[in-house]
Amino acid sequence: MRTADTHGAPLRPPRFGRAFFRDVWRLAGPYFIASEDRWRARGLFALILATTAGLVYINLRITTWYNAFYDALQHYDSSHYWGLLGEFALLACAAIALGVYQTYLSQLLDLRWRRWLTGSFLTRYLSARTYYHLELFRRTQDNPDQRIADDLSAFAQSATALFTGLLSAATNLMVFIGLLWVLSAKVVFSWGGTERHVPGLLVWVALSYAAVWTWVAARVANPLIGLNYDQQRLQADFRYALMRLRENSEAVALYRGEAKERTTFDRRFDRVYDNYARLILRQKRFNWLSAYFNQFAVILPFLVAASAYFARAVQLGFLMQVSSAFGNVQGAFAYLAQSYDSLAQWHAVVDRLRGFVALIEEVEALQVAGPRVRREGAGVLRVRNLTLRRPTGAILVDALSLQVRPGDSLLITGPSGIGKSTLLRALAGLWPFGEGEVALPTGEACLFVPQRPYLPLGRLREALLYPSGDPQTPAARLQALLEQVGLPALVPQLDALEPWGHVLSLGEQQRLAFARILLQRPDVVFLDEATSALDEPSERALYARLAQALPHMAIVSVGHRSTLQEFHSRRLHLRPNGEWWSDEEPLPDNPPPRLALIPPDA
Repeated sequence: MRTADTHGAPLRPPRFGRAFFRDVWRLAGPYFIASEDRWRARGLFALILATTAGLVYINLRITTWYNAFYDALQHYDSSHYWGLLGEFALLACAAIALGVYQTYLSQLLDLRWRRWLTGSFLTRYLSARTYYHLELFRRTQDNPDQRIADDLSAFAQSATALFTGLLSAATNLMVFIGLLWVLSAKVVFSWGGTERHVPGLLVWVALSYAAVWTWVAARVANPLIGLNYDQQRLQADFRYALMRLRENSEAVALYRGEAKERTTFDRRFDRVYDNYARLILRQKRFNWLSAYFNQFAVILPFLVAASAYFARAVQLGFLMQVSSAFGNVQGAFAYLAQSYDSLAQWHAVVDRLRGFVALIEEVEALQVAGPRVRREGAGVLRVRNLTLRRPTGAILVDALSLQVRPGDSLLITGPSGIGKSTLLRALAGLWPFGEGEVALPTGEACLFVPQRPYLPLGRLREALLYPSGDPQTPAARLQALLEQVGLPALVPQLDALEPWGHVLSLGEQQRLAFARILLQRPDVVFLDEATSALDEPSERALYARLAQALPHMAIVSVGHRSTLQEFHSRRLHLRPNGEWWSDEEPLPDNPPPRLALIPPDA
């Protein structure tokens, strides 16, 4: 039995206890209680209830029909026989119609529920950049994409199927247990030369048999919960490794790392294989027991009622009716045992979603707990007493205060790993470890450009407009921008659908990022080594284009190249232990500085 996952996080023992059902309600309840789709969901659920009740009623009628039909056969009553066949045809047609609509309504509920669950999880995953903080600070969560894409679907489908089955079993039990109790009155057996009768004998036999079956199923199938949990995680890990190769195909090819990648794939697939081998072995044991219990359940009512039949106390029709009623009651009692494999898979899905939600909540708490960097909107970039720390508490930047007005340009320098990019993250609102005040233009007025620009899936036009360009921008405008940043060869491919993150070199991607700046015209742009893959003449040309086209835009750059100094009027240099200094004199060949420093106590 597992006590922790592969990342060391403790796992709850796999039991269907109060905590498990509390987790299920946390996932399922909001859709039916508070969602905008709640009335439609309740309506679909009510229709599923109605079809279930209808199917149980038809099943009851068919059970009664068995008695009459087999009595007609036993007495060679042909007229009654043909009438009963017609009655069965009507009952069968009604059962088929109800069964089809029950399946359709259940699938429709699954579909709408999954859509709502996916939207709800995506909202939490994307809000306040939770997706980023999960990767940065809480890396114990494996494959969050699988949680949203696969587990939410599996949760909704399994929940609907299992609850519908449970509802059908409960309804069958309420309807048929009374009938089986009445039928038990005719079941007698000889003991000590006298006929004896046990009230509700068939009910007690069905209950005892189902109880034994459920206990055995729980003992044999309970490990399936942990095995199913691991199987989904290990398969996702293997798929992620394959995806990583596709994303970094050029780098792997240049390194000739195929052998190393194959070793990684083999190692991860071996884990998938080993776990699946244990899973199917456990399922084989469960299937053996299920097959034996199912087959013996067919003959059990005949064994119990045989003495009454052979004593000529009842007829063949009664025996068949007992068999049908017993099967419904025993099946209702044994529903959990029969469904334990599905329940184990569902338990694993709930566990994975519970862990995902717990980590999201942990990140959300991290975002609001402790000292905070206070943020506000302003027409300029203004920083007051900003102190940034590593997650360990070590200071990266201590009490930084500065102001960058429209048209100013600031270059942030310092040794590698000193915290330059972290400072940009803090200005962007991504870094939660620190305190102080940051004021800057809000929304689309700020644009942060990383060293490797993000190119979304789609056409080159969409990559150029990302994130906030006007979709109605004329093609001629986009083509002109590509030419201005040195990408004339891409002009004919503006509407081509390609994986542009792989097609374009890093230098071409950085040129494309400058085209975005020229198109979206922010008030402040933050460039994190945004020209690192370009030669110096190209770097000079792009900065000159920004200065010419957007003279009132403030520029904040991070970089190591000394050539960057000529494009900036001021410089902020970060040093170890949180120390920093700012150049108060104009840099050579630059206009007078427009960077005003704010005293720390101002």
